[in-house]
Amino acid sequence: MINVKFPDGNVKQFEPGVTPQQIAQSISDGLARVIIAAKFNDEEWDINRPIDSDGEIKLFKWDDPEGKHAFWHTSAHLLAEALQELYQGIQFGIGPAIENGFYYDIDPGDNTITSADFEKIEKKMAELVARKEAVVRRDISKDDALKFFGDKGQTLKCELISELEDGHITTYTQGNFTDLCRGPHIPSTEPIKAVKVLSIAGAYWRGDEKRKQLVRIYGISFPKKKMLDEYLTLLEEAKKRDHRKLGKEMELFAFSQNVGPGLPLWLPKGAALRNRLQDMLTKIQRKYGYLQVITPHIGNKMLYVTSGHYAKYGKDSFQPIHTPEEGEEYFLKPMNCPHHCEIYRTAPRSYKDLPLRFAEFGTVYRYEQSGELHGLTRVRSFTQDDAHLFCTPDQLKQEFLGVMEIISFVLTRFGFDYEAQISLRDPNHKEKYVGTDEVWDKAERAIIEACEEKGLKAKQVTGEAAFYGPKLDFMVKDALGRRWQLGTIQVDYNLPERFGLEYTGSDNLKHRPVMIHRAPFGSLERFVAVLLEHTAGKLPLWLAPDQAVVLPISEKYNDYAKHVVDVLDEYDVRAIIDDRNEKIGKKIRDNELKRIPYLLIVGEKESASEEVSVRKQGEGDKGSEKITTFAAGIAQEVEKMTKF
Repeated sequence: MINVKFPDGNVKQFEPGVTPQQIAQSISDGLARVIIAAKFNDEEWDINRPIDSDGEIKLFKWDDPEGKHAFWHTSAHLLAEALQELYQGIQFGIGPAIENGFYYDIDPGDNTITSADFEKIEKKMAELVARKEAVVRRDISKDDALKFFGDKGQTLKCELISELEDGHITTYTQGNFTDLCRGPHIPSTEPIKAVKVLSIAGAYWRGDEKRKQLVRIYGISFPKKKMLDEYLTLLEEAKKRDHRKLGKEMELFAFSQNVGPGLPLWLPKGAALRNRLQDMLTKIQRKYGYLQVITPHIGNKMLYVTSGHYAKYGKDSFQPIHTPEEGEEYFLKPMNCPHHCEIYRTAPRSYKDLPLRFAEFGTVYRYEQSGELHGLTRVRSFTQDDAHLFCTPDQLKQEFLGVMEIISFVLTRFGFDYEAQISLRDPNHKEKYVGTDEVWDKAERAIIEACEEKGLKAKQVTGEAAFYGPKLDFMVKDALGRRWQLGTIQVDYNLPERFGLEYTGSDNLKHRPVMIHRAPFGSLERFVAVLLEHTAGKLPLWLAPDQAVVLPISEKYNDYAKHVVDVLDEYDVRAIIDDRNEKIGKKIRDNELKRIPYLLIVGEKESASEEVSVRKQGEGDKGSEKITTFAAGIAQEVEKMTKF
């Protein structure tokens, strides 16, 4: 018999060869009907795959991320199977599950596939589902795999196989389609009741711009048609909230091919918004004893060699800057932390000086591939609300808790629900990280203990740590239920070691400080994008670029409109005038599109009584008020919202 341990700690015995499906059946018929994926000893496992040894098991339903992953992974194979039946001579790349749905990369050969083909592809997928094909896993030798896919002319698959280790290669077959795959999958295609092909894009094979560009087809699937309908409704709402669309309508930012892809241009209203975010965080940081610093946008290559960033980000950096000095190379900085380490080194440090907290709104540069760029969420130039704290080991937990307070305050202030994730290194691939086991154990333990002390329930995820240390990531949920990773805190024993950072302890001996990296917003670009989509562009009053717009009903009242703006300015209320020669209805519609919180309509009645007719964004007419009464109310509301 084998011993199988459940998440609650219970252990049950089973005959060798038992499957997760049968284990679920031993608990209840209901559970057996709904599980679609499993993990055995932390390895993803098909529910019909035999288990022959002792171990721990987890069972997943559709509602679990792991369940959706298996469901969408099988759906990606279903898409490939449909494409195989519809188009002759296509090459298959990879087809993974992603956060929402799946995609498959293909080389279409002589075929042309466009969005006009989506309905045909969906129809074929539905036809294949009706066959209720079993999904069968097989172990295969490397030679046999190369021969099988080679005979089919699948050179992309053969390239992948050539890099795999013999004895660890598997295929999955459904109907007439066989794919190279590690799994896991659901047992058959039958549960896939609703499918939608969403979009088509180009993607370089293996992400290499020098390789052939493939066609990437995105899709999503659900076990019920109602779920698909709800998702498509959500998708339509997401399109309305797209920060790229809102940024253009609200005149916040732009991109120019002449400047370069992925390099945002912040327009006056967007720059003002950014400055208010920076002012807010600066004010908060001052209370926590942070010191503002400024570092250059470039650094000598050896700085990043020392830090390890050159080895890690060298391929994702822009080409080196060569100076007239022979052999001298500089890079656009990919990170601020090496520069802050050098600031620490500018003077001898004592334990009495620590903790030191250096903060900077530092712009960094990464060469993202053009196909990966997306508005403000994936750019080549971005500004981190960065800070690096240098402390003694005894101060680490308290400093970590202080950073947690700042991030919690910031995310809560903007109305985000959030959850935390402790990102640990992968113990099976330690070569991906710098530093000893000892410092990694200490750093990971410090984060876990800080979360426990704060009462923060944090999910632990293996393999997601930064190369120099573990981290605590804050995942926010927006108004549409989408998850975004924003704030982060990282504990680092390694960079102080690499840079030889020291302080003199109370024992008069030299010691290494511990370093904490942190960014509550993550980056200003990404934070603004997520905030725009979360609020549908209706930003908090204190943050809105323009808090009010004055709309004269005709040219006769333009001078009065200017008077209104002057009065509002005395109360620090940001207001503009729309004095276009347009009907008042069009002015209202146009300015509501700009998401300006208050529309102030002025005409004969208002000018005679020193009033404004107030219209609030999303709420309609609010009646007339004296200019000073309105202005004082706005100023009071803003003051209340900006008490940090």
